[in-house]
Amino acid sequence: MSFIDQIKERAKKEIKTIVLPEATDVRILKASCIVKEQGYAKVILVGNEEKVKELAKENNIDLEGTQIIDPDKSEKTEKYANTLFELRKQKGMTEEQAHKLVLDPVYFGMMMVKLDEADGLVSGAAHSTSDTLRPALQILKTAPGTKLVSAFFVMVVPDCKYGSNGTFIFADSGLNEEPDSEALSEIAISSSKSFEQLIGEQAKVAMLSYSTYGSAHSASTEKVIEATKLLKEKAPNLIADGELQLDAAIVPEVAEFKAPGSPIKGEANVLVFPDLGAGNIGYKLVQRLAKAEAYGPLCQGIAKPVNDLSRGCSSEDIAGVIAITAVQAQIKD
Repeated sequence: MSFIDQIKERAKKEIKTIVLPEATDVRILKASCIVKEQGYAKVILVGNEEKVKELAKENNIDLEGTQIIDPDKSEKTEKYANTLFELRKQKGMTEEQAHKLVLDPVYFGMMMVKLDEADGLVSGAAHSTSDTLRPALQILKTAPGTKLVSAFFVMVVPDCKYGSNGTFIFADSGLNEEPDSEALSEIAISSSKSFEQLIGEQAKVAMLSYSTYGSAHSASTEKVIEATKLLKEKAPNLIADGELQLDAAIVPEVAEFKAPGSPIKGEANVLVFPDLGAGNIGYKLVQRLAKAEAYGPLCQGIAKPVNDLSRGCSSEDIAGVIAITAVQAQIKD
């Protein structure tokens, strides 16, 4: 059974409600049908009801049994606006601004999650990452004990002997542009927890660089070396190593030569990239050239499950992220 099939089976054990605030995107509507047919979550579409139904009709999509909420018509809009104002008035938000913002489907959906009227939210097919995460951080805020919100991809590479039968977490591949050593260590800790929660196997974390064990020297390599030191201090029981080149991280034969004595022994399944450029390019290369399934950017560190989508995602990708979000909601409970 594939990774995403396992996630869907886990999601079926306790059905969660996931908000989709991009209901005028045909990929979202197709994904909602996949979820309904496979029965692993309940979805709520947020948007202009007439436009949503018209789009569904044009594309022969059956939305029967799927709830659609129009912020312009909902009886809860006033309550959401008042709650948002109370949450943000200390930051200078006015009542007028709050009433205007909750008409935005993303803000409306976040208020549903905030008030426990939904368990999680998936957005990003038609919005930038900032447009998804800004309201999440304003309304839901960070999880207790979290120092940094970060983003990761679950990468599932077909016919691959590396990682966990071809399954990896790539982080941060969607949010933090230039993380310093402290941030990299926090990303590594969060990603190891996400790996073990979603994949169910022991995390083995590689702090990646273009250098292995001092084979090159620069501010970039020193940053990763310091991050690895901090990581081992914070999480001494975590199997982790760095700085490592990618081949020394995931290929045992190369690790024996380049990194003898490495605790991960070339078996890394969580890859922490030194910056967003490397992480984003890396996941897209693997997705396109190795025909890997890429689920994300998935968020870690927000108080309730909110996940971003790549704007190049398919309806199947979205359906998969909905399943992951549902499982994350189970874990939060």
